[in-house]
Amino acid sequence: MRVTVLGSTGSIGASTLDVIARHPDRLAVHALSAHSRMELLAQQAARHRAPVVVVPDDAAGARFAAAWPDGAGAAPEIRVGAAALAATAADGESQAVMAAIVGAAGLPAALAAARAGKRVLLANKEALVAAGPVFMRAVREAGAELLPIDSEHNAIFQCLPHDGRAGAPAEPAAGVRRLLLTASGGPFRTRDWDDLHAVTPDQACAHPNWSMGRKISVDSATMFNKGLEVIEAHWLFAMPPERIEVLVHPQSVVHSLVEYEDGSVLAQLGQPDMRTPIAYGLGFPQRLASGVGPLDLARHGRLDFESPDPRRFPCLGLAFDALRAGQGACIALNAANEVAVDAFLRGRLGYTRIAALVDTVLQWQAGRRSDTLDTLDDVLALDEEARAYARGAGPA
Repeated sequence: MRVTVLGSTGSIGASTLDVIARHPDRLAVHALSAHSRMELLAQQAARHRAPVVVVPDDAAGARFAAAWPDGAGAAPEIRVGAAALAATAADGESQAVMAAIVGAAGLPAALAAARAGKRVLLANKEALVAAGPVFMRAVREAGAELLPIDSEHNAIFQCLPHDGRAGAPAEPAAGVRRLLLTASGGPFRTRDWDDLHAVTPDQACAHPNWSMGRKISVDSATMFNKGLEVIEAHWLFAMPPERIEVLVHPQSVVHSLVEYEDGSVLAQLGQPDMRTPIAYGLGFPQRLASGVGPLDLARHGRLDFESPDPRRFPCLGLAFDALRAGQGACIALNAANEVAVDAFLRGRLGYTRIAALVDTVLQWQAGRRSDTLDTLDDVLALDEEARAYARGAGPA
């Protein structure tokens, strides 16, 4: 199976390439994409013999060409721009697409892969948070396979009954009572909200269990990422919000749970290593070696669970509110958070103001007329409006 990796220089992309390299008899790279790290992209393309790379602009293309290693042979075809990214995701040269570009920028290419009927390994939250109805309709109409790569959704998928095919369910799986998403609680799980006003970006990015990019690390600290995962779970598993719950589990060993009507609770456990869900997605319905070591439960000794503190993690409540309010609110929620986190990482917005700015944009969205959101263009238009409002409502 040939794989296109969108966002190959990020942590998910790098882990995907690691798994692919372990199975040269059954997996190969077709195309890689990156936004800024052209030197690393050149190294990856040379190592994995990628025939195609996609870069954002001509300047990036020139940097890639200059970084191509001596002795690596002919350089790959360089494709440029967002349209090329979507076209590459949809082309017939690969059977699977890892959608790992962070933010709304990754949405069009992920949707293009779904419309092409491919196996979509979904690590881009925005595809479902901002465009859930559009994306899931595309999966159904094209007969695409949809494999969630977030460790929590991948865990739930593994705990649900299925027939060896991954699609877009129209209703919850038979016999399921609740979905239980676990969360580490991030670096501030035991800190009081009043002590978080002076938190720095480096402190927020120091995740205790996972190695992730800075934006995702901040989302983990605020638990906004768990709110996005609640919205994703709603779409992936056709589950109403009142049947989705979040549990704080600081050891990050139990990745999520499914409760059934008979009282049974099935859980998926494993090391906090994204290569496990990636390997599951690449090999499904078979299982592939991922390079992840065995789980030593005796060494862990204990596994703790607690309910999230709504005062410490207000972003989680805002995400539930947005899901109940509808797609427009979900688009505004995600757009506002991206603006807020970017401002925080640049030192222009306090940590505890992230939730306040998101709430302000949700209130703005609630006061607008009902938007028609049947197409990707509709979604992206509202996304940009919400970002513009968030920039104006946030720091100068």
